[in-house]
Amino acid sequence: MLLTPRGRCLLLAASGRRLLPLALPCQRQSQVPAPKVLFLLAHKWTLKQSVKRIKHSVLQETSYLSVPFDMEAGEMTSLKRPHSEDDVANMDEIKRQKISEESSETGSNSEQSVDIVTEQPGKPLLEDKKDDILNEEGEEEDNELEESDEEGDPESFADMMKHGLIELDVGITKFVSSHKGFSGILKERYSDFVVHEIGKDGHISHLDDFSVPVDDEDPSEEIFTVLSNEDKQHLEELQLFKNKETSVAIEVIEDTKEKRTVIHHAVKSLFPGLETKTEERDGKKYIVAYHAAGRKALANPRKHSWPKSRGSYCHFVLYKENKDTMDAINVLSKFLRVKPNIFSYMGTKDKRAITVQEIAVLRITAQRLAHLNKCLMNFKLGNFSYKNHPLKLGELQGNHFTVVLRNITGTDDQVQQAMHSLREIGFINYYGMQRFGTTAVPTYQVGRAILQNNWNEVMDLILKPRPGAEKGYLVKCREEWAKTKDPAAALKKLPVKRCVEGQLLRGLSKYGLKNIVSAFGIIPRNNRLMYIHSYQSYIWNNMVSKRIEEYGLKVVSGDLVLKGGTAVHIEEADVDDYTIHDIVMPLPGFDVIYPKHKIGDAYKEMLSADNLDISNMRHKIRDYSLSGAYRKIIIRPQNVRWEVVAYDDPRIPLFNTDLDNLEGKPPPILPTEGKFKALKMEFSLPPSTYATMAIREVLKMDTSIKKQTQLNTIWLR
Repeated sequence: MLLTPRGRCLLLAASGRRLLPLALPCQRQSQVPAPKVLFLLAHKWTLKQSVKRIKHSVLQETSYLSVPFDMEAGEMTSLKRPHSEDDVANMDEIKRQKISEESSETGSNSEQSVDIVTEQPGKPLLEDKKDDILNEEGEEEDNELEESDEEGDPESFADMMKHGLIELDVGITKFVSSHKGFSGILKERYSDFVVHEIGKDGHISHLDDFSVPVDDEDPSEEIFTVLSNEDKQHLEELQLFKNKETSVAIEVIEDTKEKRTVIHHAVKSLFPGLETKTEERDGKKYIVAYHAAGRKALANPRKHSWPKSRGSYCHFVLYKENKDTMDAINVLSKFLRVKPNIFSYMGTKDKRAITVQEIAVLRITAQRLAHLNKCLMNFKLGNFSYKNHPLKLGELQGNHFTVVLRNITGTDDQVQQAMHSLREIGFINYYGMQRFGTTAVPTYQVGRAILQNNWNEVMDLILKPRPGAEKGYLVKCREEWAKTKDPAAALKKLPVKRCVEGQLLRGLSKYGLKNIVSAFGIIPRNNRLMYIHSYQSYIWNNMVSKRIEEYGLKVVSGDLVLKGGTAVHIEEADVDDYTIHDIVMPLPGFDVIYPKHKIGDAYKEMLSADNLDISNMRHKIRDYSLSGAYRKIIIRPQNVRWEVVAYDDPRIPLFNTDLDNLEGKPPPILPTEGKFKALKMEFSLPPSTYATMAIREVLKMDTSIKKQTQLNTIWLR
């Protein structure tokens, strides 16, 4: 937190290596303010860019009040877990400014990273787009381009975000509770947001066991004695990329086939990141170990060595910090030398958080997986077991959240009223802001154009220049497209080709500007459907706001409820048999029915205004035909618990994670009174439900980037 010459405090919100300045009024230097800010928002600045802009805005002089964000540490790359309490605090700040493998899919349609949503199969959010697009390629190019973006004097983030959306734009307008709102900071540290997956059996996933199951068919310990300590050291260094050598050669003293087989087996068992081959040099036989990483991944894991008595799938719990699920799987597959599609999971998880979820992988041993704990940062794998089945998307019951809202301004009574309301009434089940993108072209507009079969507009919306926060190379790509309408020339401006813009341009180069449908089809299916699902969400948000405005929390005749998965209308005589928590509303489609009251007519009017026929939601292209679905309008979280805690140091964690407990770290000792107050809350949510919409109901603040930036960075303009 910095103090500007004008007496304003500058709160730096970090995501990976990026910073967001939030200006906050401060009466005097000795007093740390209670900021009116809800979300710490990730955006497209690198650390160096942020520092440069902050220096420009704050002029020449700043004085430190407190330093929860170590900007100098942003250049460090080590993420080894520290041991002392001081190291924990310092290293956590370093982690927050580290981008280990940023997704290549960070184009104009990328999500805000502030929210976590429990997943719904077949209806991917923008964060879920990584099901088809991984980020191993292009990372260096991406970083190099960000360096070049520093040149010039770009407009401030506040100016860029004035083009973004606010909640009103996407139909998020109502609250259901009567308490007075208050402010707090969400995700000041990514460790303030912890998510544990809830399996289909209701079990909450926890990482609490690093042990590896052993069966009779595992290799014996004796097999490893064929390698000398020196051999093991060289192989370990090779596996961890700690030396410049590309291979390690082990001489076979007793040259027999059996002896060579034993050495091959020992190397592959002890060092699963390595492959081996036999070579003859100067009349002597050598076993040569080398890295397979970077070569074409094996199509399938080895089958010949898998015991028939063992389940084909190794299930494990994945603990990850500041990584989304598909990025994590991409890294695991790279180190295991297998394709990502042999992994299965029940739902994807957000990046800017600590998350714990179950993963299954085909025919990879627990020993091999456990070895990755020594090699990888930001991940831990444990709770291994062998089973005969993979995991399926959507099988989860939901997610359990542990959330800390720091520096809250609410009184104890306000907090109690807000949390009691959340537990007893719940919150409106809106689709959150990240469903609609972060730039001046909302994703629902693209979805509407697809449904209207207006493909020129689809192309224009995705590729045209736009105001707002975007990476420099995307800006140059759009400018080239606007100037030349040459897809090949515009594509050359993109170092990362697998963003949506790059894929569409590649399709246009292949099929021509007169065949936009085929060109658009190159984009992975989940990404294409993301747009029309965004439009459905936009309609649903607006309609549920109208429903709450018109009828409040009363059940009325003509409302819809689900009976055995089928939607039926409530008759007047049955109104008292239901509560608001039973009521559902449809996402528009050809296989749903609509309420038999004013809101049913409102659906028709809204779709008609967009030149769409509510009675004919089938599209000429089957992929874009909307069948529709039903969604509860009010969600009441389960297992709601909360406490208000005091703290003095913004850098320290306020509760232990699974990894802290496994490592024997004692819980944090917090003062009874401190400079700051935090609200620690826990709750469980079902699939397709947004955690930030629950927190919005508690705090009663707009969750959009634009609104938060307007509130806190006016002085930068």
